[in-house]
Amino acid sequence: MAVVTGAGQGIGAAVARDLVEQGYRVAVVDLNGGEKVADSLGERGLAVEADVADEDSMAAARTRILDAFGRVDVLINNAAIFSTLEMKSFEDISVPEWDRVMAVNVRGVFVCCRTFSPDLRAAEHGRIINLSSGAVLLGRPGYLHYVASKAAVIGLTRSLARELGGSGVTVNAIAPGSTETEVPRATVTPADVAAIIAGQAIKRRQTSADLLGAMAFLAGTASGFVTGQTLVVDGGMTFN
Repeated sequence: MAVVTGAGQGIGAAVARDLVEQGYRVAVVDLNGGEKVADSLGERGLAVEADVADEDSMAAARTRILDAFGRVDVLINNAAIFSTLEMKSFEDISVPEWDRVMAVNVRGVFVCCRTFSPDLRAAEHGRIINLSSGAVLLGRPGYLHYVASKAAVIGLTRSLARELGGSGVTVNAIAPGSTETEVPRATVTPADVAAIIAGQAIKRRQTSADLLGAMAFLAGTASGFVTGQTLVVDGGMTFN
């Protein structure tokens, strides 16, 4: 049974659908409900409206998930603020905007891990997969708060792997490259896309489907001795 945050659209929705195809039951946790995605999953899907950055909201979400499915084996921390951000110099990022990004992208991961840790410890093979970003390795300009938040996710992943390893829970991160989804990105121009593709070893646009194999591996039994790692899936934009 898997919990996928931010699964109402984009990468999270694609991951939720793929996990159901593999036989998982999936809780689609999203601030906007995620009913459309959950409905597409049939009886194996559950829509849970929750704010990942709010511990009371996530405690209520956990209760609902356990009432419906009885257990949590996999937690995928995908929820993040990015598509709505405008590129700007770090001097133009306001403190409230910085705090909003950090609240969701970093505190949200911490809150969700803490909320579900009892269930993951109790699972036969508990798994946590945190979404970072290849932008951390690039040192991408124009999104300092986002890049800093995703670097924090890698640090959190490594330390948490140490803390939970004795319970048999693995904690890993995936760092996607620039990924095309159905979510509009007004700041990404055709010229930007062409430059991204030119910088990759694999010369095509990355899609959500390119992340599913890595997700399946880290969520499954084959990765039982892999923890604290960051798996970069970016078509060879960077080499970690």
